[in-house]
Amino acid sequence: MKKQIIVGDVEMNWDLKTGEVLFEGGDVVLFWISAMETFFDSIREISGTEATKLVLETTGFRQGVIVGEGFLDKKNINTSNVVEWLSNTYAPAGWGKVKIVEMDKEAKHFTLHIQDDWEYKMNQRKQKGLDGIFVPSHYAGVLTGLFRTNFWYTTVQYQNDENPYSIVKYYPSDVTVQSNIHEMSRKQEAMQIKELERRVDDKTKMLQNLVKELSSPIIPVLEKIVVVPMIGSYDEDRSEDLIYNTLSELPKHQAQYLLLDLTGLHKHITEHTAMLIDKLGAAARLLGIETILVGVSPELAMVIVQSNSNLRKFECLQSLQHGVYYALGKSGRRIV
Repeated sequence: MKKQIIVGDVEMNWDLKTGEVLFEGGDVVLFWISAMETFFDSIREISGTEATKLVLETTGFRQGVIVGEGFLDKKNINTSNVVEWLSNTYAPAGWGKVKIVEMDKEAKHFTLHIQDDWEYKMNQRKQKGLDGIFVPSHYAGVLTGLFRTNFWYTTVQYQNDENPYSIVKYYPSDVTVQSNIHEMSRKQEAMQIKELERRVDDKTKMLQNLVKELSSPIIPVLEKIVVVPMIGSYDEDRSEDLIYNTLSELPKHQAQYLLLDLTGLHKHITEHTAMLIDKLGAAARLLGIETILVGVSPELAMVIVQSNSNLRKFECLQSLQHGVYYALGKSGRRIV
């Protein structure tokens, strides 16, 4: 059983035997707006708001191109009859009321009023307040297909409680859905790079804090005797941390002897490090604490001799054990 009606400029056919529905000779399918709402919500849930906008805009535009090209071949649409054709084609299809209210034939600029389209109704169903994306971009695709010139659009106002319709301007443009996709990809890459940089910065700060905690710890080995092992190379920041932490901790331990263990410096000894040792020892002396250098290697001994620092004023011993015995002896104690 077949049915046929003509609404506006559109011929619609139903063949109940085959289950075909034809819109101007092309297969179509009818959806409830609530079903489209579920489809859009699923995209938004999976892709996120920003990506969804691009998906809807791209899909709407590309579908519009197919429609425009299809009707161009069938009805030879041009700037003279496009106004009537647009309204008489989309209203019967349930797309609401659309009307070209301004047109510059020479420049091919169009201003459309779009009212009560299915996307607007869908967005209002749950009072979401979302703006139209799919429908405005779809008409840009339609014009692109009709005139074989890439069109883009600017939405001047959206339909809402204050505005009875949306106002959208269309014009030939270099903006394409492909360029928007590439821009989105670059933006996402930039965001990912920025996030990686943030994570690297966080990890770096965490490692720096860990290094500060582990670097040159204050070790109270016996009463009034503390050891500070110096390990690796010392830049300006590490040098300041070493001096500050050591001078802050020494009074807490009521130290009288500071043993600087230089064993870990044999590969990193520099003029700067020698000056650092001299500075730290001089500062400790101002607190009434004697500094003893232990773990002095032959290489370090050569640097001490050749440097401009006055490290020779400190007692220098070969090992930490010798330093502990020396400090005990000076304080009138010994290990028994």
